[in-house]
Amino acid sequence: MRSFNKGFTLVELLIVLVIMVLGVSLVGPNISSGSDRASLKAASRDLKSALRYARGQALVSQQQVTVTLDLAANHYKINGKHQKSYQLAKSIEINLRTAQVDIETDQKGSIRFFPDGSSTGGQITLTQGEIEINVIINWLTGHVKISEDNER
Repeated sequence: MRSFNKGFTLVELLIVLVIMVLGVSLVGPNISSGSDRASLKAASRDLKSALRYARGQALVSQQQVTVTLDLAANHYKINGKHQKSYQLAKSIEINLRTAQVDIETDQKGSIRFFPDGSSTGGQITLTQGEIEINVIINWLTGHVKISEDNER
């Protein structure tokens, strides 16, 4: 009786290893861009929530509430009865378009919410790598929405 060893040769193992390395090298960059997109989406949702909170505080307190953005420090804060402060990741770039009166410096500006629910309005653009998301504040209603652009 003959007995055969059942196993793989060294050549077969090397071929499988090369195929696995090629597969990982193709998938790797896509995984990191997916995490960039996810972190940017999370940051935009947090910003939207903070803006909606500020609008709600203006309605409830019947006083003006301001959200101030420091573009250089990737930081924003809610100024009102209950002040809150938030920090964005350093890898995220912020751009702000708002009313001229609310621009303090070229790196600092605000969006104001009024007791009737309206606001000064504007657009905050968050960018990370090639991914861009806009947070849009309607001046008349104070409504905040997220608009995702595809790759820049």
